[in-house]
Amino acid sequence: MYCIRKVTNDLLWIGGNDRQTPKFEAAHPVPRGMSYNSYLLLDEKTVLFDTVDRAVQTQFFENLEQALHGRKLDYVFVHHMEPDHAATLGDLMIRYPEARIVCNGKSVNMIRQFHCADPNHAILVNEGDTISTGRHTFTFANAPMVHWPEVMVSYDSTDKILFSADAFGTFGALNGVLFADELDFDRDWLDEARRYYTNIVGKYGPQVAALLKKAAGLDIQMICPLHGPVWRKDLGYILDKYSKWAAYEPEEQGVLIAFASIYGGTETAAAILACRLSELGIRTEMYDVSVTHYSYVLSDCFKYSHIVFASPTFNNGIFDPMEHLLRDLLHHNLQNRKVALIQNGSWAPASGKLMTQVLCEMKNMELLQEPITLKSALAPGQEKELEELAQVLAASVKGEASTPVQEPAADKPKGFVCKICGFIYESDTLPPDFVCPICRRPASDFEPVT
Repeated sequence: MYCIRKVTNDLLWIGGNDRQTPKFEAAHPVPRGMSYNSYLLLDEKTVLFDTVDRAVQTQFFENLEQALHGRKLDYVFVHHMEPDHAATLGDLMIRYPEARIVCNGKSVNMIRQFHCADPNHAILVNEGDTISTGRHTFTFANAPMVHWPEVMVSYDSTDKILFSADAFGTFGALNGVLFADELDFDRDWLDEARRYYTNIVGKYGPQVAALLKKAAGLDIQMICPLHGPVWRKDLGYILDKYSKWAAYEPEEQGVLIAFASIYGGTETAAAILACRLSELGIRTEMYDVSVTHYSYVLSDCFKYSHIVFASPTFNNGIFDPMEHLLRDLLHHNLQNRKVALIQNGSWAPASGKLMTQVLCEMKNMELLQEPITLKSALAPGQEKELEELAQVLAASVKGEASTPVQEPAADKPKGFVCKICGFIYESDTLPPDFVCPICRRPASDFEPVT
């Protein structure tokens, strides 16, 4: 049985949909499945645009044979060598030895690496090179690090189609639809498009911006990505989203609260803060990072203008799920956000300081005030601190905050912290014969609280 859809009169979608593999690239949950797009042009010369992941290779090869209908395959355009698009390229070269691989020099090396074979009669193309297939003429442009170094795109000047590789893709299987205008993209697909971009391509905003600049010089009427639906209407909608994401600009003014909680104290504080923000009319989203996969949280960190991180101290560090999230945000180059922190620690709260250190490694992350500190649970009267934080966040979201709020220096805790276990001795002086009640270390293992 064949599952083929017509893109234009002579361009067919012959890809496949995987609804059984639980994670994409062994990392990102895909509860709605994943599409692997491949296209076949039936011009005077036939052209295959990329292959597919092994998960859908049976669908793909059946579709390809049916679509060719006895014609030979002339060209294979390789836009991207990642195995979710090129794992079946080696099999294709065996099945269609006459087909000429069209790619750049970096892709040739990767074909050798992945398939231990030289591409059949490869045609190497560089920036601006063209190939005519009869009625159609294709121009090639390099798109390095969107999101691998060998990536290129091609533009059909006849039908004004951009074959965009991983750009403009999304998580999710195509359930019979092919075009973005066949569904309510903003309602049903935007979140997965953002999650795909931020987790797969998000680190490379400047490179995506460079590709968008190239695309702006072309008359594009259709975009054919390697994942997700094809765009033939309202291209400005998805281009605007990509422009914001590539520039690390928030889509919405609002607050994302990402919290981790071991025994509930930190979660309670996060929930109270969310209530106060909602009462002030601020759009608020919450995630427990201990149970929500980081890919979803990272996506909404790109979406919202303000973020609150709330974490317990664990082994004198940041609680593991929160540290994983923060490091992932750093690795994905998140920037240009306003941030507030809540830390918790039963005897030696340290997560606030450590979260601040990670945030300082990111670009243009503004800490709105000193962290709110919990000791085990919210103490009587601390609800006021959360109310004040909500006021600060609300004013900033509305553009009313002029300067960051700082706690008075006199209110900062004084004392000495054990370098071994984190116990804090609260006093202006430390007795020279003092012994840590937790780990029994001497006073020489203490240092002033900073």
